[in-house]
Amino acid sequence: MNVARDIAILQVLPTLDTGGVEQVVIELTAAISQAGARALIASAPGKLVPMVERAGGEHIPMNLASKNFLRMAWNSDQLARLIKAEGVALIHAHSRAPAFSARSAARRTKIPLVTTYHGAYGDGGRFKRRYNAIMAAGDRVIAVSEFIADLVRTRHGVGQERLRVVPGGVDTARFDPDTVNDGRLERLSRAWRLPDGAPTIVLPGRLTSWKGQAVMIRALAQMRHGDPILLLVGSAQGREAYVKSLTQLARSLDVASRVLFAGDVADMPAAYKLADVVVNASTDPEAFGRTIVEAQAMRRMVIATDHGAARETVRDSETGWRVPPGDPEALAAAIDAALDLPVESRIALGNAARAHVSERYSIAAMQAGNLAVYHELLG
Repeated sequence: MNVARDIAILQVLPTLDTGGVEQVVIELTAAISQAGARALIASAPGKLVPMVERAGGEHIPMNLASKNFLRMAWNSDQLARLIKAEGVALIHAHSRAPAFSARSAARRTKIPLVTTYHGAYGDGGRFKRRYNAIMAAGDRVIAVSEFIADLVRTRHGVGQERLRVVPGGVDTARFDPDTVNDGRLERLSRAWRLPDGAPTIVLPGRLTSWKGQAVMIRALAQMRHGDPILLLVGSAQGREAYVKSLTQLARSLDVASRVLFAGDVADMPAAYKLADVVVNASTDPEAFGRTIVEAQAMRRMVIATDHGAARETVRDSETGWRVPPGDPEALAAAIDAALDLPVESRIALGNAARAHVSERYSIAAMQAGNLAVYHELLG
């Protein structure tokens, strides 16, 4: 899609900090800019603002995270003024609270609204259902997986005339094991003080209970292989009580010396390449599950929970394995079986995994899919 430079596309989200949604926004910013339009992002500031600017976008600081309806109304006014001042042709909402203000502003200025349904979103109670429904209120609703598309159809009654499936994508050039040199691996290995020869299990994801870190720690204690190191890669984002509970759990199971809290890692390709096995142990279904796709792009052996989008992104016994949710015994057995594989089998599995990701989940395909939706509405 090529458009005039005086047209602007505005994306809205709560903040530009760490997360899969934020990464999608940056990737779309690059695609919009490369297509010849102006890419605007309204959100609270965060550490990813420089990446937006490097991608060719312009960041407008705005507090869009509030669920207070008076604040949402004020935000709607601010967005409407921004739309008129900057010649915004389309607004794309990536989160629920900003989407309320975006819908109101879009109606007032008579421009199209796109919403991306990035999560499964808990649906308990009438208020929560109404709150979630805003993400199905766009002129086009983008689902990040077939799992989410089915949920949107069932939960909100969105038909094919508005619903579009655009799977998430990963940068297969960045996540390419052939480009990660030994120096990068050595730096991380030294920083984490990894013992020589011990298998490494990486569980990437922010430290929150539904990501299944506790399930993984219990699995570690039940494994037949008694020496693997578990790296929990991700930020606690203030959940210190949860981190303390994980530490206590590891101590009670006598595996504390083999559980490392790595925090946020800038060089995730190197982190994946250091891993013998990459695990997604989420107890709630993942809408897409970017980390497990990144790991497959890196030719790693992956094990994911058998629900949500993992049923699409991981081909069981072909590109990785799937195990029942919340089952540490099954997870332990799967990791043991993966570590038992001979080198040739690991290589074959890794090659199949990278080919699968390159074919179905490239960042270019994700960008093109979103631009195609914009094109439908802008003509």
